[in-house]
Amino acid sequence: MTGAGRRSPIGGAEGVGRGKARPGRGEMAAAATQGMEPLRVGFVGAGRMAEAIAQGFIRAGKVEAQHILASAPTDRNLCHFQALGCRTTHCNREVLQSCLLVFFATKPHVLPTVLAEVAPVVTAKHILVSVAAGVSLSTLEEEGAMVMARGRHAGSSEAKLLQTLLEACGQCEEVPEAHVDIHTGLSGSGVAFVCAFSEALAEGAIKMGMPGGLAHRIAAQTLLGTAKMLQQKGQHPAQLRTDVCTPGGTTIYGLHALEQGGLRAAAMSAVEAATSRARELSGK
Repeated sequence: MTGAGRRSPIGGAEGVGRGKARPGRGEMAAAATQGMEPLRVGFVGAGRMAEAIAQGFIRAGKVEAQHILASAPTDRNLCHFQALGCRTTHCNREVLQSCLLVFFATKPHVLPTVLAEVAPVVTAKHILVSVAAGVSLSTLEEEGAMVMARGRHAGSSEAKLLQTLLEACGQCEEVPEAHVDIHTGLSGSGVAFVCAFSEALAEGAIKMGMPGGLAHRIAAQTLLGTAKMLQQKGQHPAQLRTDVCTPGGTTIYGLHALEQGGLRAAAMSAVEAATSRARELSGK
């Protein structure tokens, strides 16, 4: 991008791939923190990910709906933002001219063209966050896990502002940029992996005679309860597994069957494959 003033990158990821934000000298971050002026947030691209982030901001009271502006070439997705009470437009430049914090949520192959289009109106005060497309909406809900990566010129005030906002959508941690694609493979794609495992658990119970609906509800609750115990106790998964595994009991027999089926290796390979694909898509 040329002719767009001084810009420095900060990576953003919401259960997501990589991103870059371009913060200025911290004026907007400081003002928003001190409540001197309302924070105006823009979205270039109005797909499911953009909608989920905006919805998280609004529900958490981080940003008022009237201070969110989204752009898209057609009305197909903009209606979701309008239903939230947000403003919409078909002009990408208008978003940059109205908002200093802007999330780019376009499809990867469209992003270079969009950046070239808005470059003339980008200033040193803007914070621009690029979010990789194609991540499931569920990764951005209340129990979501997100990471953000900061570029070498990004200030701590801009990073703090972005992290505070993203925490409205779930857990958010700052990581080295090299970990962003790994996060995509672990958390972004991991939603599908966990769903596949939940489905398999339920089908095992169905095979043994339990009604399908009941089996799926119990499987989901088992995953939820296990996740909460891991978070609350801060234990390594191996410790919790050991705690529920008695000598000669049902669990050790079941674990033996999982090991015979290669569950552990298959899960590791799934994360590796998803991470490798994320790197391919991000051009690494």
